[in-house]
Amino acid sequence: MKEEYLFLDATPTYSYARMLYRYPQSPYPYARLVQESARRGLQDPEFELADTGIFDENRYFDVVLEYAKAAPEEILIRITTHNAGPEAAALDLLPQLWFRNTWSWGGHMEKPNLDQWGPRTMIAEHTQLGRMFLYCDADPELLFTENETNPGRHGGPAAAGPFKDAFHEYVVEGRGNAISPHGRGTKAAARYRLSVDAGASVAVRLRLGRTETDAPFEGFAESVGARLSEVNAFYESLAGAADDPQRRDIQRQAWAGLLWSKQYYHYDVARWLRGDPTRPPPPAGRARGRNRGWEHLNNADIISMPDTWEYPWYAAWDLAFHCVALAELDPEFAKKQLLLLTREWYMHPSGQLPAYEWSLGDVNPPVHAWGTWRVYEIDRDRHGGRGDTVFLERVFQKLLLNFTWWVNRKDSDDLNVFQGGFLGLDNIGVFDRSEEIPGDGHLDQADGTAWMAMYSLNLLRIALELARTNPIYQDMATKFFEHFLYIAAALNDLGGAGIEFWDSEDEFFYDVLHKPDGAVSLRVRSLVGLVPLFAVEILEPGHLAALPEFRKRLEWFEAHRPDLAGLVSRWQERGQGQRRLLSLVRAHRMKCVLRRALDETEFLSDFGVRSLSRYHLDHPYRIQMGDGEHVVRYRAAESDSRMFGGNSNWRGPIWFPVNHLLIESLHKFHAYYGDDFRVECPTGSGTLLTLEEVADELCRRLARLCRADPGGRPAAGDHVLFHEYFDGDTGAGLGASHQTGWTALVAGMLGPRGETSS
Repeated sequence: MKEEYLFLDATPTYSYARMLYRYPQSPYPYARLVQESARRGLQDPEFELADTGIFDENRYFDVVLEYAKAAPEEILIRITTHNAGPEAAALDLLPQLWFRNTWSWGGHMEKPNLDQWGPRTMIAEHTQLGRMFLYCDADPELLFTENETNPGRHGGPAAAGPFKDAFHEYVVEGRGNAISPHGRGTKAAARYRLSVDAGASVAVRLRLGRTETDAPFEGFAESVGARLSEVNAFYESLAGAADDPQRRDIQRQAWAGLLWSKQYYHYDVARWLRGDPTRPPPPAGRARGRNRGWEHLNNADIISMPDTWEYPWYAAWDLAFHCVALAELDPEFAKKQLLLLTREWYMHPSGQLPAYEWSLGDVNPPVHAWGTWRVYEIDRDRHGGRGDTVFLERVFQKLLLNFTWWVNRKDSDDLNVFQGGFLGLDNIGVFDRSEEIPGDGHLDQADGTAWMAMYSLNLLRIALELARTNPIYQDMATKFFEHFLYIAAALNDLGGAGIEFWDSEDEFFYDVLHKPDGAVSLRVRSLVGLVPLFAVEILEPGHLAALPEFRKRLEWFEAHRPDLAGLVSRWQERGQGQRRLLSLVRAHRMKCVLRRALDETEFLSDFGVRSLSRYHLDHPYRIQMGDGEHVVRYRAAESDSRMFGGNSNWRGPIWFPVNHLLIESLHKFHAYYGDDFRVECPTGSGTLLTLEEVADELCRRLARLCRADPGGRPAAGDHVLFHEYFDGDTGAGLGASHQTGWTALVAGMLGPRGETSS
């Protein structure tokens, strides 16, 4: 994406929304962007719009778009254009209104219509939506065309038109006959020809609504001002708001980005496989290609997107993190999103959750239960302890199916050892873990197994909550408690599987590769070895006192299965406040893993925890398999691997979701071990911190990616952008530049429990 824009404000009701678009005054450098990007290789940084020099000397317009509701169906629009350059400059501004083209699909959809209604007004008429008016301020030129694709632009036969590209042809190419001559169509624009003095601003007003009026802009400024006052009050009221202006601004932009990133998403797989009845049939290979086993899937909903331009589709594990961030703003929407993915027209009949549109059957980390519990918890705390148990129970029932899918499909040897595939971490490993392993081998995944242990604990926690009002859920709590112990036994090689994920020499967890001549530990120091820290849960004294059947089963395990009961962080010994701890790692192993995680020569960056240890910069991991050698080397920014099309970036950069889970885990460990349990942070510094202090330190480092402290904001220059991931050494923003889904998690790191000081 080679455009510059920022999401600045929004409310959950969209009573007010604001964004900024930065538009260069020189001709847009399309050709140079294409040529230079083609010239650069995997060793080069991405060529960005700012690298062309087009914004030098401030020769650009800042275009601020504001939307404010005068009533639920009366939208006021103000577009303010500021000339940041040293001299007056001209600009064509074309606010547009169009109907989404559904009439070309076949069926019975009647074609809607846009007409000119007076010199400065358009009327929109639709059989389902009814009638609406767009009023335009001043005296623009009203342009009309059809929202139809120009076949000549796509190698098809020339046709008369007009087509959806007519405004470009009319304004840029000067083709006067490109637009509709009749003042009607299905796509329209109000063309304003502006001349803006240096340093000056020009505002254009519009109103879209159902009301027919002779005074559309009466009270316009007062209504916009009232909505802006309300959005200010809304963000002031949020619990845990940051305590200084810069932090509040970052939080507000993070939350605004989340709200701007909701989008209508429509994907009917059965129809996509067959094609539209009025269009040429799709290629025959489509019926044998991706998603052919998902014909039940029919999505037509407003969904939180990872990035509405670069990733305009939902992703299962992304969405769980989005919902946790959204729960502070709009818990009802967050709950509906989590329910949506478990509905019958989303979830596969086998119990698998859809991953994302390009391959619905890919396997993402099973974090849906974690997201469900965290959204429930945030919402419950906002309502004085009254939780939405109906929501919790609905998701829980469906996740039982998904958990069973994992157990039946991804534990190939029935040993509680899992082979999830690439698990959303792209090329973090030696090879593509979702494909056949080179050299006739198979892989047991330390992270896949640990994710399933975490999943078990998440479902255990939900079952315990539901059992408070419905005792029969004690049975389900017992089931997931026992399943967690079996997975913990397998990960710690106590289940008789003979799989050693824990390397006693390196004191770290690794994947295990099984080859015809024996098993090999893949000694890649990556997030694979940190994921076991995520599987941690605290049992409060009240849980056991109120749930006698569950307590009875725990006591049975203490007495009859000490081999299992003793392997998990001494859960039967009571910690701070009489709590009990369920965790994959004992205190010793936890300290060993944290020693690497907090080592600045390995995982710990000035800006958070890297996805791959920097140790592999000078010590790349190499293994001979099949026909060649496979190498894993630390790369702070973009990967140089050709896996996943050369667009995979987990070999060094910093990612917010896994950092967030690590911080949450540290808080839980601290709740059990207390202030007397300390680790060195950073490793080798001689400074001993409690686990809560370590979590706070990670929050501070991650917050640097957004704060404009002395030395500049590494991720975004003069503005706050919420990138997909960040350079492991410099903190520069990388990947999709508006990933205000999981990167919006920074908002929670700026409150009282997160970043406490600079």
